[in-house]
Amino acid sequence: MLTLNVPVFAKVAVALLTALVISFAATPFVKRLAHKIGALDIPKDERRMHKKPIPRMGGLAIFLGFLLATLLFAPLSIQLRGTILGATIIVVLGILDDIYALPALPKFLVQIMAALVAVYHGNVIQVLSNPNILSSNPYWVLGGLSVPFTVLWIVAITNAVNLIDGLDGLAVGVATISAMTMLVITMLVSESGVAILMAALAGACIGFMPYNLNPAKIFMGDTGSTFLGFILATMSIQGLFKSYAIISFAVPFLMLGLPIFDTCFAILRRISKGQNPMSPDRSHVHHRLIDMGMNQKQAVAILYIISAILGISAVVLTTSGELKAMVLMMTLLILGALGYRVHVARVRTTVGEGAEQTPTVPEPASSEIAPSEE
Repeated sequence: MLTLNVPVFAKVAVALLTALVISFAATPFVKRLAHKIGALDIPKDERRMHKKPIPRMGGLAIFLGFLLATLLFAPLSIQLRGTILGATIIVVLGILDDIYALPALPKFLVQIMAALVAVYHGNVIQVLSNPNILSSNPYWVLGGLSVPFTVLWIVAITNAVNLIDGLDGLAVGVATISAMTMLVITMLVSESGVAILMAALAGACIGFMPYNLNPAKIFMGDTGSTFLGFILATMSIQGLFKSYAIISFAVPFLMLGLPIFDTCFAILRRISKGQNPMSPDRSHVHHRLIDMGMNQKQAVAILYIISAILGISAVVLTTSGELKAMVLMMTLLILGALGYRVHVARVRTTVGEGAEQTPTVPEPASSEIAPSEE
């Protein structure tokens, strides 16, 4: 039976609301600042879904909401100081990138530096549970590999969340679901400090969301997406990678399943085509949903549902074991797939009925051939 620590629960709730209010109030000011300094996202290629320039750098409001709520309500441990310092480096980098569109290599090097700052302050994955449940060795002690593995994890998740930021409200919503998932899990395992931080992060995201949902009034930009990825990565080290049990391996990958899958799939796809694995393209999961005929709101809703399924599975894995989590995840995915097929069938039926009712207009006789659009 779950017993809640009322003071901790109250502090979590207040931290969430504080971050929400600060983020919501700060976003209009950040929007005006973005206009003044030229931090605008101009639609110049087919990857962008919007048709007119939209201010970015909205992640600064999320950062402010998270930072102030954290300083007010969370115990300032050495690990948290390293996380905040590293996150500040990431936010400064994101602001510069939103204004000047920096090259990939300098950004990557600064991200590694920010990860090393967090690692230096104690955010290190020392032990990793063995995913092979049949092995006699239940966990691996990383030893000398702990620092490079941790840096790789932080940088990878930082960029994974950045890569899914392609539709209005997508990245901020997925980050909110991931933060709420970690919030619930850390409350269950009595990691109150991490729970407060996740409440602050979720609240800051929710406060920004009304401005970012379709049609978006402001984008979070790299300022926000890389910050969210960095915080989720470092907090998962503090809250989820401590256990020797199998959940310490599986839960972070479930909680961040959507951005991890999309990033891995994108890298493999580009390598198979002989392209630079870091080169941008229009084949991410959200792009594919749009190409299948969905509008932005429908595509984002589908990806929210997938993230929620993975998040619920992570919570069940923590509380009820591997078998129940797998059964729940498979059941929800099957129901989701069936629901999607029903939706597609209805759309096709509606389109077909509309086509039957449309009178056919005879084509004018002409010997001219239309020019190719290529």
